[in-house]
Amino acid sequence: METTDGAPQIDALWVGLYPDLKQLARSRLRRSGPNTLLDTTGLVNDAYLRVAGAAALRDASPGQFLAYAARTMRSVVIDLARERQALRRGGDMARITLNTAVVDAAAADDEPLQIDEALQQLAKVEPRLSQVVEMRYFGGFTEAEIGTALGVTERTVRRDWEKARLLLRAMLATS
Repeated sequence: METTDGAPQIDALWVGLYPDLKQLARSRLRRSGPNTLLDTTGLVNDAYLRVAGAAALRDASPGQFLAYAARTMRSVVIDLARERQALRRGGDMARITLNTAVVDAAAADDEPLQIDEALQQLAKVEPRLSQVVEMRYFGGFTEAEIGTALGVTERTVRRDWEKARLLLRAMLATS
């Protein structure tokens, strides 16, 4: 029984692709290092809560669904990093430290946020490049899987990946 909101379709994709989603979450958490307090199952479940109501996934293919899930997992991790940073900084209170290791650790916590900001800038200029980065770096997709999901050739995916890496490197160097 299909409802107008597409929920059974999303639920069926979620159940069918659950092992792939767990693999995406493991990959995402591995790349974010110690910056998040989530485990694989927690990230998958938080992503499900955001994906469950997505009207854009009504007629999604498995590849499109996984791409959307990868983007959602990235946003869960980024939101958690922002929340931790806001709590750590204590609002508008003045920060004073005598230990430089604390400052270095705080800079490492900002890395996911800097990458997210650079990806947002890239998405404004070249949306497909941003999608390739999300799917390859954050989602662990192969070039063939990305090509299928985006409707381009593997060669185009390789070119987009190289171009995106150069642009992101330049953006991160200036920040």
